[in-house]
Amino acid sequence: MNSIILFGMPGGTEWILILLVVVLLFGGRKIPELMRGLGTGIREFNNAKNDVKDKIREGMNDEPKKDNEAK
Repeated sequence: MNSIILFGMPGGTEWILILLVVVLLFGGRKIPELMRGLGTGIREFNNAKNDVKDKIREGMNDEPKKDNEAK
């Protein structure tokens, strides 16, 4: 059963090959820029996710207004 799960996972040689292909495609100078952009994107995604969570929590904590009080 475990061999079926691990069948799709790349091993050490595959990771080295993937890394070599990335270096060949992007070049050594472009990789830091690529990683910086990836990090910025992940940070912005996490900030947006946390903002949405905070808004949901605020909405859940607010007490609903009664119709009698509004009139």
